[in-house]
Amino acid sequence: MHRHHNKKHLIERRKELRKNLTPAEAYLWMQLKAKKLEGRRFQKQHSIDNYIVDFYCAAEKLIIELDGETHNNPVAEEQDAKRDTYLQNLGFTVLRFENKMVFEHLSTVLEEIKRHLTSSSL
Repeated sequence: MHRHHNKKHLIERRKELRKNLTPAEAYLWMQLKAKKLEGRRFQKQHSIDNYIVDFYCAAEKLIIELDGETHNNPVAEEQDAKRDTYLQNLGFTVLRFENKMVFEHLSTVLEEIKRHLTSSSL
């Protein structure tokens, strides 16, 4: 079986990212950690193949990505689309939110995440 999750060569980078969350990641993490959202367990800075995703819920195969200003250009948008397609082809659902959405419309972000949770995973 091909191992997709938490490849050894990414361990140090994942640790570094977990210690240095962006303000938006830290703010959303407060809502996701310790099974606060619908009892689901989320992980932060989880790797799938050679990609490190911001948040991951294994029970739902759900990935949440937060995008800052660096994602607002054609090159980054193309890379994000390629990455999302790759992960979707592995069977994952990818949700993307702009950082400002987390701060300005947190309840909307959480509702959108909840819409992608299945009741059978409780």
